[in-house]
Amino acid sequence: MPVLRRFLLSLPLAALCLRHAAAADGAAAVATVSRFYDVLLAVMKAAKSETFDQRYATLTPAIEQAFDLALMTRIAVGPAWPQLTADQQARLTQAFIRFTISEYAGRFNDYSGERFEVDRTALPNPNGVVVQSQLVQSDGEKTTLNYLMHQGAGGPWQIIDVYLKGTISELATRRSEFTGVLQRSGADGLVQVLDQRSAALRTG
Repeated sequence: MPVLRRFLLSLPLAALCLRHAAAADGAAAVATVSRFYDVLLAVMKAAKSETFDQRYATLTPAIEQAFDLALMTRIAVGPAWPQLTADQQARLTQAFIRFTISEYAGRFNDYSGERFEVDRTALPNPNGVVVQSQLVQSDGEKTTLNYLMHQGAGGPWQIIDVYLKGTISELATRRSEFTGVLQRSGADGLVQVLDQRSAALRTG
């Protein structure tokens, strides 16, 4: 069989393989969000009988698995990141992790019939895929929460940004705020701000 003909015949099979690979990637990303929601919903249902620290402890492994918090810290800090020392980068990352977990433990502290709905089909994105979801209140009111996800070096699919109401980038909002704090108070000031917010969430 001529080489050109063999090549042309192989194209449909190659395209099919690529579609299957993309579908598998999308399914893995959706599964990450679904697993996180399972833990979050369980925390919400148990919130009235648990303390903040108990919710924090339960959410910590789930959030660290679902979110690439180190990368999210770098994105939120923005262009100033390379100018920071290794110690400053490490302390900022840990402060951001504490704040992120505290935010979920502090805000999802009640349950009144809510549920999460996750679209089973992830949307392709230049930076990975977007998983679409909604928080549905007991009265049917819906809030869109979409997640930009990436897969690093063959590892698991993880969240790197949250789009509130479907379009508002959480990290873009944080970067705008963090830039001002860094300019006024430097890295130590930003660590202090994040730790103060974590403490405020803990005390409710």
